[in-house]
Amino acid sequence: MERAGDHTLESTKGASLPLAYGGGRRRAGVVGSALYFTNPVGNTPLNKPVVSEEVLGEPVLVPDVAPGVIAKMADAGPVYVVLIGISFSHFLNDTMQSLIASVYPILKDNYALSFGQIGMITLAFQFTASLLQPVVGHVTDKKAQPFSLAVGMGSTFIGLLLLSVANTYPAILIAAALVGLGSAVFHPESARIARLASGGRYGFAQSVFQLGGSFGTSMGPVLAALIVVPFGQPSIAWFSSIAFLAILILWRIGLWYRPQIRNRKATAIAAHPHAPGSRRVAVALAVLVALLFSKQLYVSSLSSYYIFYLMDKFHVSTQTAQLYLFIFLSANAVGAFFGGPLGDRFGRKIVLWISVLGALPFTLALPYVGLHASAVLTILIGLVLSSTTSSIIVFAQELVPHRFGMISGVFFGVAFGIGGLGAAALGKLADYTSIAFIYQVCSFLPAIGLLAVFLPNMKQARA
Repeated sequence: MERAGDHTLESTKGASLPLAYGGGRRRAGVVGSALYFTNPVGNTPLNKPVVSEEVLGEPVLVPDVAPGVIAKMADAGPVYVVLIGISFSHFLNDTMQSLIASVYPILKDNYALSFGQIGMITLAFQFTASLLQPVVGHVTDKKAQPFSLAVGMGSTFIGLLLLSVANTYPAILIAAALVGLGSAVFHPESARIARLASGGRYGFAQSVFQLGGSFGTSMGPVLAALIVVPFGQPSIAWFSSIAFLAILILWRIGLWYRPQIRNRKATAIAAHPHAPGSRRVAVALAVLVALLFSKQLYVSSLSSYYIFYLMDKFHVSTQTAQLYLFIFLSANAVGAFFGGPLGDRFGRKIVLWISVLGALPFTLALPYVGLHASAVLTILIGLVLSSTTSSIIVFAQELVPHRFGMISGVFFGVAFGIGGLGAAALGKLADYTSIAFIYQVCSFLPAIGLLAVFLPNMKQARA
């Protein structure tokens, strides 16, 4: 039996094993202050981890485990069971989020809403997520909350039920805000868990995490076309079952995450070996926010109004327009996956240059082509533009490693906030001009990628 002071961590092998425990010989392992034994056959834990209240009450900073444990986890590679679980939860979370934008045509017809009011629904949804994510990240930096993800998903569950029966505009706004609240709790801590399970492959882990969310976003229009359009607004209540499934998965991940919390007070965290000075860090963070602004505002213009654009310009049906939106969002999901590994391999600054500026020719051409060419261009835009997200977030985490949760919350929150404010502003602009005009304006947004010249050159740290 290994000594408790060694802080060893057995790696899990095989997807059939329980989420929190590894298989193999019966051995005692210590993670933080949690002592557990594994079954020789690896099917069931012989005893649950024991974590004292004092340990759970102590403040934690990233990394949330002892340095020796981190090294062993890096040697063992990513914890794929956890990565898949958190990515699938991200898929479920963002499926429910994207459902709100996908039912805009139904809400607009049922309640005679203007484009400005549609934009306010997006603002209500994304404002709660934007405002609270940095707060959640700051709180969990000081004290980890292993089961906060499952609790936060309960807000999404309630919001969907309310949206299915809302018959007034204020009730719709409240329902959208509740779904946004669930997202605010989900993203900062789930990003931390993805990094903890990365085995040192941070870009890869962030891409796997983003992949689930991007595919979830793409599923909203399809589910709306197949379920909500034929059966009406009350059918939104059916999607609360997705929220319930996510609660169960996130609770199980919380059981894995809880023993990883280290049993001593946080110590100073080593900065990236090539990190710049504090003033340069502030400039770099501002540039990363600007890059995220250009990306997220353009994506928001498509996710919120692309359906109306296709219906207005090409006179297609609502269901057909939703399928075209699904094509763009699917390409967005694929691009999101490749951005992280490419950043690990070639450097995140290079990926940012290519992905943001690379989309510019396609966005400039989109307002002037036909229906089928629009589908092709949105695929290319989604593939290229979406690869920025993972690189932006990991870049920011490496610049400020001692505030991991808060930085994750700020950048996820900025993404939601920009989308909400942008959707509201674009809706007002469409009311005064036309839905086609907003795509002519937004086509220049990727040019903001030129600001990447001010980012520092940081070599990729090897696991």
